Amino acid sequence: MKLERRTILITGGTSGIGLEFARQLLLRGNTVIVTCREQSRLEAARQSLAGLHAIQSDAGDAASIAALKSQVVDRFPALDVLINNAGIMRNLDFNQPHDLADLTRELEINLGGPIRMVAAFLPHLKTRPASLIVNVSSGLAFIPMAAAPVYCAAKAGLHSFTHSLQSQLRNTNVEVVELAPPGVETPLFRTEFAAETKGQKAMAPEVLVKQAIAGIEAGKREIAPGLANVLRIMNRVAPMFMAGQLAKMTKPR
Repeated sequence: MKLERRTILITGGTSGIGLEFARQLLLRGNTVIVTCREQSRLEAARQSLAGLHAIQSDAGDAASIAALKSQVVDRFPALDVLINNAGIMRNLDFNQPHDLADLTRELEINLGGPIRMVAAFLPHLKTRPASLIVNVSSGLAFIPMAAAPVYCAAKAGLHSFTHSLQSQLRNTNVEVVELAPPGVETPLFRTEFAAETKGQKAMAPEVLVKQAIAGIEAGKREIAPGLANVLRIMNRVAPMFMAGQLAKMTKPR
């Protein structure tokens, strides 16, 4: 599948991996729409990338996703690519008290969001000649990092959901791909885990997205660049050992 002259929707597309996807896909002659909860970030992204379309939407809210679907399908009927990229990652120590209403926010955005986006947009994607869904999980879907328990659980769930979706849509016109990034030099990687990631080298977003596009066009159904591929292999060989190594690198707080 060539990612050229397509209409592409990217959730969480105003920074990091999502914004880099938008940049590279615009250069390939695609129509690109990005979403974000914050209007100011949408405006900044639109100003930084000529031709970019930006729509305010909350990936963790069902009503917002339903409204997004109606707006996008009406304005961009040629939509044929959905990239579920929106996500948050938090350092959570379950030895400490937490607000129960807030505790599952990563599940709602990182897992519930893609599930609802797929359910909302799949009927439309099936009307296009050749469509694509890309779910952005994480290398931590294969081996969890103890300091980010809910994030890792959400990404493991997205990994599982994507495999099931690939099976269910095998005989349709909709391809499904999982992109499992390693640590990438983004605000998500550094902000909440600044102390833990100090001195650690992360993959540049432009390198990740270039490899992701190449993998999609080569027909790969699971793309795990760099350290993410190591975690995928170690999940089969020595998962408990690798989980212990990750636990030593970070401390919940």
